Amino acid sequence: MRGARNREVEAVKNRWRGVLSTVLDPMTYFHVVRLLHYYSYAHVRERRHVTLAPGATLAPNVSLRNGERIVVGAGSHVGERAYLWAGDSAGRIVIGEHCRLGPEVFVTASDYGLHPDQPIAHQERNERDVTIGDDVWLGARVFVGAGVTIGDGCAVSAGSVVTKSLPPGSVAVGIPARIVRRREDYVSREEASESSPAEQPGHSAEPAPREVEGTT
Repeated sequence: MRGARNREVEAVKNRWRGVLSTVLDPMTYFHVVRLLHYYSYAHVRERRHVTLAPGATLAPNVSLRNGERIVVGAGSHVGERAYLWAGDSAGRIVIGEHCRLGPEVFVTASDYGLHPDQPIAHQERNERDVTIGDDVWLGARVFVGAGVTIGDGCAVSAGSVVTKSLPPGSVAVGIPARIVRRREDYVSREEASESSPAEQPGHSAEPAPREVEGTT
């Protein structure tokens, strides 16, 4: 019993030593300053330049680049840890009304060149506008590349990579994202279910009993 008690006491002492070393380490406070600086240039300063329509909201940790070229429509919401990176000189990001962008969605209006005779980091960026229509839902961790237009009413499954434009009403999934269904298909399915004879008044899901010969 005494040995177990001593081990517990020593464990508590070790935890407090760890806490004390953290408090006394000047690098702890330097890292806090670095985090504050990061959120300042990645969100706070850029947010001042973003065009937010009435009712549009951004999570407090959305990463923004070149906010003057970002437009978020009325009633739309951009989720936690998402990225909206407009181009340095031309590429715009325009998000329509009543959209939902899930956590860690990444939308970029520029990409690097791929010429083999020059380092990628030194090549001129290719900037193209990204347009996201009204009533669009992008699931968590969706990537939307430069030059893509996502039409009104689209839904894109979590983790998909959108490299080509999607027509309105598309339901897309995968890497690269491909259209697997249309929003109107859900309406057709519901209408078919509602018009099924078993669901109509006067119809029964159970078959009518048969008469047995010899009975009265």
